[in-house]
Amino acid sequence: MKSYLFAGASALALGACAQAVTPLPDIASQQSIAEVARTSPVTYRDPFAGYTDRTPSGPRDWRQVNDEQSEGN
Repeated sequence: MKSYLFAGASALALGACAQAVTPLPDIASQQSIAEVARTSPVTYRDPFAGYTDRTPSGPRDWRQVNDEQSEGN
């Protein structure tokens, strides 16, 4: 317990003896540019566009069904 207390106190003491913190740059001129909103045009796209109904039509040969639904067709 004493070692944790000593380590914490030494870290605080060394931090107090450190050099002064460098100030942050003035970013007022950059903020005015960043406040301009740029958006892309939003258009409605139907989520079901290009949908092909593939309901089961009954038991068939799986090879034939795979050939019908392959990307090459």
